[in-house]
Amino acid sequence: MLVRLLYVSRAVDTSPGAVDAILAQSRSHNTACGVTGILCYGAGVFLQAIEGGRNAISELYGHIQRDPRHKDVVLLHYEEISERRFGGWTMGQVNLSKLNVSTLLKYSEKPELDPYSVSGKVSLALLEELMATAAIVGRH
Repeated sequence: MLVRLLYVSRAVDTSPGAVDAILAQSRSHNTACGVTGILCYGAGVFLQAIEGGRNAISELYGHIQRDPRHKDVVLLHYEEISERRFGGWTMGQVNLSKLNVSTLLKYSEKPELDPYSVSGKVSLALLEELMATAAIVGRH
C-alpha cells in the first residue's frame, strides 16, 4: 500500500551545508527504502512530501520527528494513494528563495513559505505547481 505524507519543520541549522547534508542523507537512505519525494526550503522552513509504503513512511516520519536537525515538526497531510506524484525523485529539492514571488502569493497571504498558516492541501498544491513548472532540481 502506497501513502503520501506532507510535513513542515524548522531547521535548527539553516546553513547551505546543513541543507545539503539532509538532502544527501535522504537520497541515500530513501532509495533503499523505496521512498520518493520532494523537499522545499526557504527562510529556515522545510516543507517535505514523502511517498512510499505505509510502514516505510511511518518509520521515516518517526525518525524525522526525533531528528535534532528539525524542530517544530507538524504533520500537514497524510493519505493513501494509488500512484506516486513525486516518484521521479529520490529527493527533489526546491530553493524557494529563487522562485517568483507570484507563485508563493498564489497560495498564501504573503510571498513567503509558511505552511504552518495554510492547509495541507494548499501546501500540496504548491508542491504540485512547482513540479509542473520544473522548479524542482535534484536527482531523478
